[in-house]
Amino acid sequence: MAKKVLVVDDEKLIVKGIRFSLEQDGMEVTCAYDGEEALRLAREQKFDMILLDIMLPKLSGTEVCQQIREFSGVPIVMLTAKSEDMDKIMGLEYGADDYITKPFNILEVKARIRAIMRRTARREETGRQPGVIESGDMRMDCDSRRVTVSGREVNLTTKEFDLLELLIKNPNKVYSRENLLKLVWGADYPGDVRTVDVHIRRLREKIESNPSEPRYVHTKWGVGYFFRA
Repeated sequence: MAKKVLVVDDEKLIVKGIRFSLEQDGMEVTCAYDGEEALRLAREQKFDMILLDIMLPKLSGTEVCQQIREFSGVPIVMLTAKSEDMDKIMGLEYGADDYITKPFNILEVKARIRAIMRRTARREETGRQPGVIESGDMRMDCDSRRVTVSGREVNLTTKEFDLLELLIKNPNKVYSRENLLKLVWGADYPGDVRTVDVHIRRLREKIESNPSEPRYVHTKWGVGYFFRA
C-alpha cells in the first residue's frame, strides 16, 4: 500500500516540486497551503508522514504541530528557513520528529522520509513487548501506545513515547544522551544530544507531578538518564 504524505507549505512551487518527487517514488501526496487546511486534513485523513513548513498563513507550523499532537502521533518533519540551532530545537519541542532547513535538496528530504518510515516499520514489525506496564500511578499500554498517569491520559509525541518505552522497559539502566539519540532517533539522525534533553524535559512536564523533582525519569549527572523502578 502506498505511503500517504501530507505536504504543507504556502509556497506552491515548493509543494509542487516535493509532490512530483514523492509521487515518482510511489507515494500518495496530499497538499495544503495554510495551517487551518493542514489541521483539517490531518483530522480527516490518516497519513504516514507530514512535511510541515513553520511559516504558514492562518496557523503557524508550530501551532499546527502542537494541535496535531493532541490527537495523533504521526511522524512530522518541520521545514524551516531559519538556520539557528535553537529554532530547530524549538521546532522539535513542539512535537516534531525531525527538521529540514531551507533551501533543501529534495534527495535529502526523501532520504529523511525513508529513514523515519523505516524506523516506524521496523518498530511495528519487530513489535513491542505486548501488554501493559505499570509503575506507581503510571500505566503504559505498549500496543495502543497510550499512557495514563493517575487515570488521566497523557498525550505523548512519537519520540516521547519511544523514549519512555525504552527507559521503562529497562528500569534503573542508565543511558547516555548519545546512546538515546542513536536508539530512538537512529544512527542517521543529523541532530545533536540537545534534542534528547528537550524531549526528556517535555516528557517530565507531562508525566511528573513535579518535573523538577521527578519520580520516574531521573538524571544521572554526567552520564545520562534512567527510569527508576
